[in-house]
Amino acid sequence: MKICIACGMPMKNREDFAMRDEEKDYCAFCARPDGTMQSYEEKLESMTGFIVKTQGFDNHAACHLAKGMLAKLPAWKNE
Repeated sequence: MKICIACGMPMKNREDFAMRDEEKDYCAFCARPDGTMQSYEEKLESMTGFIVKTQGFDNHAACHLAKGMLAKLPAWKNE
């Protein structure tokens, strides 16, 4: 089982992969409509929104949490 390099999501099924391509190292949630991987800024924005929506943090706290999570992932080593 692969783990998304951009968000850490386990990718178990073909549908989990960007463009349903099991050779991709990132998931469907981290892909743009054309199949390319989202930028750090795009991923930070979407992950912040996800944290606000699912965990009830305010935007500032959610952004801080998202930055910490993203910093641990291979795609964002240099961010």
